[in-house]
Amino acid sequence: MTTKDLTLAPDTNKKLSFIEHYKQVWPFVKPYWVRALLSVLICIPVGALDSVIALALKPYMDNVLVDKNTASPIYIPILIVAFTTVQGFLNYAATYLNTWVGSRINHDMKRALFKKLLRFEPSFFDKNPSGVVIQRFSADADIACLGLLDNLKLFVSRFFSSLSLIAVLIYNSWQLSIIAIVVLICALLPLSQVRRRIKGLIKDSIERSSCILTHYNECHTGNKTVASYNLQEKMYGRFNEILCKLFKLTMKMVQRTGWMTPLMHVVVSIGVGSVIGYGSYLIVNGTITSGNFVSFITALIMLYTPIKGIGKNFNNVQISFLAIERITDILEMKSDIVDKENPKELSEIKQGIRFNNVNFEYEENVPVLKNINLNVKAGTTIALVGNSGGGKTTIVNLLPRFYDVKSGSITIDGTDVRDFSLKSLRDKIAIVFQDNFLFSGTIKDNILLGKPNATDDEIRKALEMAYLDDFVQKHEKGIDCDIGEKGGILSGGQKQRLAIARALIKDAPIVILDEATSALDNRSEAVVQKAIDNLMQDRTVFVIAHRLSTIQNADLIAVLNNGEIIETGTHDELINKPDGAYKKLYEAQFGKK
Repeated sequence: MTTKDLTLAPDTNKKLSFIEHYKQVWPFVKPYWVRALLSVLICIPVGALDSVIALALKPYMDNVLVDKNTASPIYIPILIVAFTTVQGFLNYAATYLNTWVGSRINHDMKRALFKKLLRFEPSFFDKNPSGVVIQRFSADADIACLGLLDNLKLFVSRFFSSLSLIAVLIYNSWQLSIIAIVVLICALLPLSQVRRRIKGLIKDSIERSSCILTHYNECHTGNKTVASYNLQEKMYGRFNEILCKLFKLTMKMVQRTGWMTPLMHVVVSIGVGSVIGYGSYLIVNGTITSGNFVSFITALIMLYTPIKGIGKNFNNVQISFLAIERITDILEMKSDIVDKENPKELSEIKQGIRFNNVNFEYEENVPVLKNINLNVKAGTTIALVGNSGGGKTTIVNLLPRFYDVKSGSITIDGTDVRDFSLKSLRDKIAIVFQDNFLFSGTIKDNILLGKPNATDDEIRKALEMAYLDDFVQKHEKGIDCDIGEKGGILSGGQKQRLAIARALIKDAPIVILDEATSALDNRSEAVVQKAIDNLMQDRTVFVIAHRLSTIQNADLIAVLNNGEIIETGTHDELINKPDGAYKKLYEAQFGKK
């Protein structure tokens, strides 16, 4: 299965059996199967001991209430307390083991899903909102494990409880047992329709719930935009609309499944009434004793009572099964960007990078790049300029294989980048974005992302070359200064310089600067530009810049428009080209001289 849009409807006609669902979850259960099996086995006596009270009532009723003999059944209360105590200890052990196994499986599922998430290419995140990702990669694991394992314990104990109670029923009266079992089967029949009725609703509910998560994320990330544009009412309106739709889905769920519990109450009451009516006849007839009847009724009520509420538990199991299916769908997905068999390792760049008739599109039949041809010699700087939307960022995104070309090729020293391992390719590329993402933690933590085993001297040198050493020295905690979520305590220039320090310490032979100074004021830009100059030394550099003053010394300038390269040359060559596109861009920024 290839990468797909998680918001698309799954195959609602796919119907898997109970065994097939457990085959899907077995790889996660396997490491803990001994404890899992033990937790299930313990549930057997927990359920079976339910019949002790009902079974003990027969001799108690016949000897004490009928024959008035108090000597023989004195052991009965002691046995009831003893068996119930044992049942209580076993129930605790089962709960402990079940929770231990469930938590382990839940965490392993989340690890597998998160590992899978980290392997997806940027196009996956382009298609799927953050709320959908959180829902599918985190919440589904909780739903699958907690709902399934908790109810598995419940069903196992109730199953063996039912078997033992049915045995008590047959022991006391086979005639009444036939009525009780027929009614039990009739009460359970509606459960077969649950899955068909709720699958579509579950899918819609998950979509709405993921939208809510997305709104929370947008409110947090875009809080300044919300405040500056007074979007509070608009955001609230959209949020409220989703909640209203989610409420309707919840009520539809009740409409489709809520009738099961009342129906079971009615069916069970018919069974109890029938047993009392026919049982009275059998007592009068002498077929059964009063003790038989009381023991039978007690066992019957103990059997029927949990059945009346089993509809809700069965719903939860079906919801867990659907979550397992969604998790399996994700784990079976294949990334579009993968290594070839026996890929080559990129160690150094001797000759250069070449784009050969490269074509690319994000959406089918909507070309973004058209026949791009570039030859970038090793150790030189190429600047990509042009109007917004021309394809500049797309070109540099193809180099580290964030996306793959539709046709044509990109080669490094004559070898297609798709023939290199992703790890070795990306190890040789350092990127500084316009809006760099900084992780929560310290300055040192963020710098070490470029080189985890860097020494303190290497860190100090990187800070100096990024012109961030003054800030670090003035701070009381130095490089151990916590920068907050997304570098919240840093200014825009400091964030860029920290990103540059991270790129510097990586010491990659290829550097990509994607409008690294466009969001800064003139003073910050001047400092950041000096740091960038240090980063560019002796490296093959791709620069995307709207401010043409920053790229005049580039060895090659490529001008793009609507996905095509319309001019190439040095600054001096292009500025002296009559009616040239670069000349027009330059004069638009600086005016005619």
